[in-house]
Amino acid sequence: MVKDTIVSGFQNAAHRSLYHALGLTKEELDRPLIGIVSSYNEIVPGHMNIDKIVEAVKLGVAMTGGTPIVFPAIAVCDGIAMGHTGMKYSLITRDMIADSTEAMALAHGFDGLVMVPNCDKNVPGLLMAAARVNLPAIFVSGGPMLAGHIDGKKTSLSSMFEAVGAYSAGKIDEARLSLCEEKTCPTCGSCSGMYTANSMNCLTEVLGMGLSGNGTIPAVYSARIELAKHAGMQIMELVKKDIRPRDIITKDAIINALTADMALGCSTNSMLHLPAIANECGIKWDLEAANAISERTPNLCHLAPAGPTYMEDLNEAGGVYAVLKELSGLGLLNTEVLTCTGKTLGENIAAASNLDETVIRKPANAFSKTGGIAVLKGNLAPDGCVVKRSAVAPEMLVHSGPARVFDSEEDAIAAIYGGKIHKGDVVIIRYEGPAGGPGMREMLSPTSAIAGIGLDKDVALITDGRFSGATRGAAIGHISPEAARGGTIAYVKEGDMISIDIPNYKIDLCVSAEELEARRENTVLKKKTGIKGSLARYAQTVSSADKGAIINEFLG
Repeated sequence: MVKDTIVSGFQNAAHRSLYHALGLTKEELDRPLIGIVSSYNEIVPGHMNIDKIVEAVKLGVAMTGGTPIVFPAIAVCDGIAMGHTGMKYSLITRDMIADSTEAMALAHGFDGLVMVPNCDKNVPGLLMAAARVNLPAIFVSGGPMLAGHIDGKKTSLSSMFEAVGAYSAGKIDEARLSLCEEKTCPTCGSCSGMYTANSMNCLTEVLGMGLSGNGTIPAVYSARIELAKHAGMQIMELVKKDIRPRDIITKDAIINALTADMALGCSTNSMLHLPAIANECGIKWDLEAANAISERTPNLCHLAPAGPTYMEDLNEAGGVYAVLKELSGLGLLNTEVLTCTGKTLGENIAAASNLDETVIRKPANAFSKTGGIAVLKGNLAPDGCVVKRSAVAPEMLVHSGPARVFDSEEDAIAAIYGGKIHKGDVVIIRYEGPAGGPGMREMLSPTSAIAGIGLDKDVALITDGRFSGATRGAAIGHISPEAARGGTIAYVKEGDMISIDIPNYKIDLCVSAEELEARRENTVLKKKTGIKGSLARYAQTVSSADKGAIINEFLG
């Protein structure tokens, strides 16, 4: 066992004395040491129940002969960080989480790890760490929030952000806004739609790193505690059989995850996180390959914000495994891949069934024949950009309009709320990319403002930043190269015509090549001032979005 290198033998007596200082007995030190990475805190709603999950994991580990030892991971609530400078710190925590977990796991000689994340960056950050340290590992999340209820209808955080736009436009009054505020988020858990946290927790099941129900069992259900105990038990089997993350997260598993992503209608942020996870596994990522997978994968689910169903509904309909069963029936998955159960994916989903075809549609009745995400290319994004097309109104799938150009999210929001954006416009928000932001902020506030004032079927938004999974509408992000690195988006002028053709995967700035070259020669790229600390380091080392905003690209 790994821990024997620091626990066994006379030469490690000093190390053992420090374990005894923790109150650990000789009997406990003779067992496998299982690190439990807890992202519990009292500021993120999706993490406030993780202390209960961790206690259940500890019981599961102890019941099967292991010694559980807890250490922490940080977390940022994207909803609370949204729309201000705090959002600059969201994406960068993914790498902080991976780095700190690597340090803790390898410095202390754990034999296995149970990762307990929930909200947006903890899941991919811990998946990256698991692949990097390659110790036996399993995931159990804190679980999704239940949907809110207003006027007999379910609601979620995306509706709350849109309510702010509706209030600004005079469509609802203060009393209605307050009602929405009080009723939208009724329980702890990751926000109740198919947003980034729930997308990644669902994809953890597909990747084979989490047990069935990890992505969908609500945070407040007792079944979540049972799942955590089973995860604690199962890590001992993984240690015993020496099954490691890189045995599980293979290229075929990544393709399975991207396929399921298309069927579920996941957040566009998965197009940042899957390549970063693949990178840790030494798997080459081709952003444009997503379109080939999308072309053959039907979109079977329209969870909020794309539709009226929520994570609790997906859970009752059979969960992620039921979706995988539908995809398997079409021959779209490699079912021979190994999973954390010690069985193949095919064995895991053999007994799954679709219990509600209004939530998980049959392929013959799919919402669309193609998947939920599309990668667009053209002179505006030579290296690609991403749109959640399952959340785009049909009338906006093909659109041309004049550019309304803003060099920050704040300026764009002020213009939207100020009534300066009109039908047909294409809002451009630049210098918000991984390096230019820095931190690649989510643009939920401006997209929600557009939807809230009723322009989501008339206005497109394009950015080198990214979007929350709660975003809906013609929201096109991850423009690569970004403005700060000399991408075409830096040279767009107010009033330029922008052409968007999502079905044909195209996005273009409608100016001649000669004009564009002249602009490149005569434009000085903008640089943010006063950037210090972790943001400054991130800006210097982060890759473009099409590579997953990884930070080791320039480090050799």
